[in-house]
Amino acid sequence: MAKETGKKLVAQNKKARHEYTILDTYECGMVLTGTEVKSLREGRANLVDGYAYIQGGEAWIDNVFIPEYTQGTWTNHSARRKRKLLLHKMEIRKIESKAKETGHTLVPLSLYFKDGRAKLEIALAVGKKLYDKRQTLRERQDRRESDRAVAAARRRQG
Repeated sequence: MAKETGKKLVAQNKKARHEYTILDTYECGMVLTGTEVKSLREGRANLVDGYAYIQGGEAWIDNVFIPEYTQGTWTNHSARRKRKLLLHKMEIRKIESKAKETGHTLVPLSLYFKDGRAKLEIALAVGKKLYDKRQTLRERQDRRESDRAVAAARRRQG
């Protein structure tokens, strides 16, 4: 059997980029059971309600939904259990010191397979205020309109 290469996206938390200002991102592994990996390989997961935290010098992710494997038996996992994140000790210390600042939190951004191993991208983030969210939406809408205008002008010329 050939070794898997490249990056295969399983789940993405688009809501996090809307709700938070992303300051820094980290890629980490996760401690998973066999049925969790099989469920992820089917492309089934949800990161929307998930959050990460540091406790006792270890990084954890909680409330990430990985549904039970359909062909699993009594060995199946619970869907929303807390899972340990695999990071270097220096990274954990750095994240912990930054996350202790007021308003900072750790949110999962995406879950993917990289060269056959399940990886999670977490971000150190600060919550946005309502007016920040509106401004971001306005900027995106303005950028889209200007791109359309440029594309229409090119079509008329060429």
